[in-house]
Amino acid sequence: MIFRTATRQDLPAIVALLIDEDGVTDPATVEISEAYARAFDDIDADTRNEVMVLDEGDGTVLGCLQLTYIPGLGRGGAERALIEAVRVRADRRGAGLGRELMVRAVERARTRGCTLVQLTSNKRRTEAHRFYASLGFDRSHDGFKLTF
Repeated sequence: MIFRTATRQDLPAIVALLIDEDGVTDPATVEISEAYARAFDDIDADTRNEVMVLDEGDGTVLGCLQLTYIPGLGRGGAERALIEAVRVRADRRGAGLGRELMVRAVERARTRGCTLVQLTSNKRRTEAHRFYASLGFDRSHDGFKLTF
């Protein structure tokens, strides 16, 4: 397995993971809208954002996540990392790929100097909550969102 920064070529596979959490969508069938392309380009150009993928070794994307590095005055001025959009291909779950993806993302944040890694998860995703707890994440806060 290769943990690497996503490239524009990976975008159809990433979008396939995001739009179909419970199935496997062939990336070749995914239409990349201008909004997806623009968002990827913006993330790619931003030194505080990166999309990471877990590659089977042949270019096949098996999982992805987005890491955002947030500067702050709390915690002595240290950066924190926010992990979002964690996905593993439905037909490859249960083999430790999600754990591998998260462990490598946390290590990447630690190496960068972050002193905290945070994430949010939908309240309905109880299996995901157990997974994050098994990685050492604590339920320390309640999150709030305002959707437009």
